[in-house]
Amino acid sequence: MFIIIQNPIHKEVMKMGTELIDRRIRKTRKQLKDCLISLLKTKRIQDITVRELTEMADLNRGTFYLHYKDVFDLLEQTETELLGKLNSVIQKHRAEELLDRPFNIFHEVYTLVYENASLVEILLGENGDLNFLNRMKQIIRDKCLHDWMEVVRTGSTAVFDAYFAFIVSGCLGLVQHWLKTGLKETPVQMARLTEKIITDQLHVLSQNPLE
Repeated sequence: MFIIIQNPIHKEVMKMGTELIDRRIRKTRKQLKDCLISLLKTKRIQDITVRELTEMADLNRGTFYLHYKDVFDLLEQTETELLGKLNSVIQKHRAEELLDRPFNIFHEVYTLVYENASLVEILLGENGDLNFLNRMKQIIRDKCLHDWMEVVRTGSTAVFDAYFAFIVSGCLGLVQHWLKTGLKETPVQMARLTEKIITDQLHVLSQNPLE
């Protein structure tokens, strides 16, 4: 019978090696993502090739294919990562908080936009992806439909849908305007403005103006 004794030094070396590989992977993916964002400022996604993307990132095509199937896959994973962050922000806030103090959630959302300004501006711009916009709206709608309608006890989905379309379009317009004008206001200022708009309109959900 043989007893295998693990060397703690060997384990530490293995751990350091894994962390080094992980850092290289993150660095490579960030390079490719940053180059994609740069190219999307002037080109549509269907006009971007793996060759020009890897040349800009100073990587070979083989390295690209270790991480992504094609340019569309890179874009989709980039969008999914951003949407995951948005979903995390939305899900950690209770429905009552959204109604009583929407500033908190909007402050976090605007901060997320600020930290990813170049990407968000492209995704919501003329070279953006309609699929991203639809996925984002669905994440927000699922949270609002489940929580807000429960809190205000409205049974009218039609009223909710109309209200949701109005509010989301308005919030997106604010974000686009903020990005277009160079992010002059802080996330705090934008959150306060949005809270004022939302608060003034929330009473609509507790009524049924369609009756």
